[in-house]
Amino acid sequence: MALIEAAGLHKHYSSGETEVKALDGVELSLEKGDFSVLSGRSGSGKTTLLNMVGTLDSPDAGKLSIAGEDVLALSRGERAAFRLAHIGFVFQAYNLIRVLSARENVAYVLQLQGIPAKERLGIADQWLEKVGLKGLERRRPDQLSGGQQQRIAVARALVTHPDIVLADEPTANLDSHTGEALIDLMRSLNEELGMTFLIASHDPVVMDAAHQLYTMQDGKIVRLDLR
Repeated sequence: MALIEAAGLHKHYSSGETEVKALDGVELSLEKGDFSVLSGRSGSGKTTLLNMVGTLDSPDAGKLSIAGEDVLALSRGERAAFRLAHIGFVFQAYNLIRVLSARENVAYVLQLQGIPAKERLGIADQWLEKVGLKGLERRRPDQLSGGQQQRIAVARALVTHPDIVLADEPTANLDSHTGEALIDLMRSLNEELGMTFLIASHDPVVMDAAHQLYTMQDGKIVRLDLR
């Protein structure tokens, strides 16, 4: 059974008298350990599909199964609990809590899972070392570079060992060298830990790193390139 199985996903929005087909019958199947990228122009449906897989949005029609669970049948509260247990997120804007240290940002997700303070801070420090930030554990986001902040976001996404890591344009706010280093890090963690990554990006560096490159246009997957 595929880790992510989407069939016939439709999502329409109304803009005045115009109906926009954000998703138009999308089919997607990802296995454990895949490193997949959704590419396409702005408005092609990448972020909508990512939000759907992340259970942050619901389709107008279609089916979606993640880790054997029919996530569309879950209540809002059940979806939140499912995300906490199974899905990690990396956002373009980092979404770090500005008043918390790097260590505390990473540990926050573990706090939501009820892990005791001493244990969760120790785990957070291990992950910060893994993403190359050893020695910077006590610094707040405004004391770090964009690349360092995004590495904190990666550590936070992976600290709970989720089944799936979703990333929306993770290199968009980074220079080319820093962006390439971030993708190398994500690929190495994917290979080491066997987590499934699904990334929305039009960055050629990200696209070149993909095992599966899905090209989207007008709400549809129009091409699949296997690497």
